[in-house]
Amino acid sequence: MNKSQPPSATAPLRIVVADDNPVVRAGLTALLSTHADIRVVAEATNGHEAQEAARRHRPDVILLDVRMPGMDGIEALPHLVRSAPVMMLTYSEEWETVREALRRGAAGYLIHGEFTADELVEAVRDIKRGGSRLTPTAAAALAQANAESPTTAGNLTEQLSQVQPGVGQSSSYRSRFRLSRREAEIMDLIASGMNNQQIAAACFISEKTVKNHINRIFAKLHSTSRAEAAAKWLGTAPGHPQDRGDRR
Repeated sequence: MNKSQPPSATAPLRIVVADDNPVVRAGLTALLSTHADIRVVAEATNGHEAQEAARRHRPDVILLDVRMPGMDGIEALPHLVRSAPVMMLTYSEEWETVREALRRGAAGYLIHGEFTADELVEAVRDIKRGGSRLTPTAAAALAQANAESPTTAGNLTEQLSQVQPGVGQSSSYRSRFRLSRREAEIMDLIASGMNNQQIAAACFISEKTVKNHINRIFAKLHSTSRAEAAAKWLGTAPGHPQDRGDRR
């Protein structure tokens, strides 16, 4: 069922889905096609086919896997970004791969298992509007790049100035706990195991600001530790949490 409504009754967003796994392609096409404002205009099994589809169909957004035969997603990226914004949609979570994709112009990087169906749809719409999306593991890669090479990270930061790391929990979770969008983003990153320094780098804010956000998050989640907050956020907390030792 379509839980999120399109922002306006404009022409449908034209999407190319590139993935060598036919089950993944079929699933993505079926999911996206249930939304009136989105239309999958072509599928591709490798980078060469993705380029041909982009030339022929002039899509608004390209969803691109990393590992594909012939020409993979990383190799195809510099060519595809000339045609449309590209969002990586993949199981590949190696930090070097994430950073290389962002360096080559990807507008977002979503790792399977770190987002919901509704969040994927909203990410596609946001990419078209000029935004950018990272799931927590991809955001952690950017944070690590910042720690290791400020120059490299600075370039990526400029590319992703509107980055939104929090694509890990649905809006229903934000509503349930009364977290703001930024607090939900930070809570996603806490749940992914990032420390305050990494979160600050991923969100482009100071560590002091991160701690202020965490104080408010803990109050809203009625938690006194990162582990307890993460358990509640991920829905794995027992009725009476025992872990009280992992402080801010």
